[in-house]
Amino acid sequence: MEQEYFSLTDAAKYLGYGSKHVVYDLIKAGMPVIKVGKTMRVSKTAIDSFMKAHEVVTDEK
Repeated sequence: MEQEYFSLTDAAKYLGYGSKHVVYDLIKAGMPVIKVGKTMRVSKTAIDSFMKAHEVVTDEK
């Protein structure tokens, strides 16, 4: 069974980053988060949708 909801640390790993601080920046930029008490979770679907919506094509090499 594939995990649908990530902790911020696991969300960072899913995105390929070593720090959850990147996820905080994405949340500030509008990525949806689920708050239950003091705990925050991010759904895999929300991450994928947010990243797709912010996809940019560049010619940088």
